[in-house]
Amino acid sequence: MSGVPEVYMSADEIDARASEFILRQHDVGDWNESDQQSLDTWLDESLSHRTSYWRLEAAWLRADRLDALKHLPADTGEVVSNRRRRFGFVVAAAVLVAALAGTAAFNYPWRGTDVAYATNVGGHRTILLADGSRVELNTDTDLRIETDATHRTVRLVKGEAFFQIRHDAARPFVVLANGHRVTDLGTEFLVRENGDGVKVAVVEGRARLEYTDESKEHQAIVLSPGEEAVSTRNALSVTKKTVTESESELGWRHGMLMFHHTALPDVAAEYNRYNRTKIVIADPQVAALTISATLPTTDVGAFARMAQNFLGLHVEKEGDEVLISR
Repeated sequence: MSGVPEVYMSADEIDARASEFILRQHDVGDWNESDQQSLDTWLDESLSHRTSYWRLEAAWLRADRLDALKHLPADTGEVVSNRRRRFGFVVAAAVLVAALAGTAAFNYPWRGTDVAYATNVGGHRTILLADGSRVELNTDTDLRIETDATHRTVRLVKGEAFFQIRHDAARPFVVLANGHRVTDLGTEFLVRENGDGVKVAVVEGRARLEYTDESKEHQAIVLSPGEEAVSTRNALSVTKKTVTESESELGWRHGMLMFHHTALPDVAAEYNRYNRTKIVIADPQVAALTISATLPTTDVGAFARMAQNFLGLHVEKEGDEVLISR
């Protein structure tokens, strides 16, 4: 075990640690009870650890099934060695690309800049700013970052982003979205553009939410960890989320959607944000069903198989739609 708290570990470092466990776990005769205890402890430390492990484990199993389709060499160890090399190469390549991208971002000077970033449907992109702040863009997101010597401003045109900000009182970090202003107060927080308003969820530290139009009735509110605000042009509500609910909100950062007793229409709506093939709940009786599951963001087939095999529902593909009914 590395013993390094997750807050100091990047997503790439977490992936690398998860890959170490998976490679040892699937090696021939090289996994023992102590290894399992270490893995269980590491998985219990955070959602980031669990989702990284689940995602890379799924990649390993896919590679394993491909090997099974080929001629099996006499030496089983050779099969494991080949898989280890291929899996390790994929993880190492991903880490290298991210590291190079991060280096480029760190070396970008703090002259006045105005840079646009975007993701496609199903996309996920991480931006590492020169001050060490980190911005993760979710699916179908469009934002612009404006910086100079005195301010850091993000304009979220559409979509959703997660912010891990290096606080600097002399250079405030502000997110503008749908007539609202979110100001960092030493914070990790989520902002989602939502119709005529925004959703803001704070994970760590605090964030101030206010209207950009000063004529609005309510004044600024300060959100604390676990609090989620939904604000439109005419109304504001704040709720306190459980740890499980907060983790579910951020599963997309690791390529997963997490549902806890979620109604199927809501599951379909969430999946449809990440995929061009749309899930349609075609039967009112089906709409009353709920599920608890963790599924890949861009694998509509995984949801369809679950609906068919575990819920006993009828699944039919028509063009770019997957129809779910009794």
